[in-house]
Amino acid sequence: MNKIFLIILSAFTFGVYAMPGDAKKPIKVKAYTVVIDERKGLSTYTGDAQVSQGSLTLSADKIELYSSQKEVIKVLAKGSKKKLAYYKQNQPNRPRFIEASAVDIAYLIKKEFVHLKGKARLIQGFDTFSGGTLDYDIANDRVIVEKSKDGAERVKFKIKL
Repeated sequence: MNKIFLIILSAFTFGVYAMPGDAKKPIKVKAYTVVIDERKGLSTYTGDAQVSQGSLTLSADKIELYSSQKEVIKVLAKGSKKKLAYYKQNQPNRPRFIEASAVDIAYLIKKEFVHLKGKARLIQGFDTFSGGTLDYDIANDRVIVEKSKDGAERVKFKIKL
């Protein structure tokens, strides 16, 4: 049992790109069901899943963590049109937090890249972006927003200079 607990804790090394102190904070996980597949490097949390570490908060109906060599490489948060997946984290050198919501959120940790799909919305400081899909390149501070395939979700943004 201790081995599984250590794997869960080591799987949450989000702190590489978070606030400097986040990596040292305790990890808190809440879910109705947890399935850990050590061979695949996959941990799945379902049922109002919530993961937090320091300033990082991630919640969705289902959260999947893909790990390799005791570090998380990809996080998938799967919500629904009625209850979107949600991501929030403080960022260095920003006046406010980064906040995102979408039906599906994919966070590629080493690439510092977040992909939002379906009712995508990103709040970066005082700026807001939304559309069908949204890509946020954290390392290069670049946002790419596209309308939904059916055209129902057009691109919208508000920038405060």
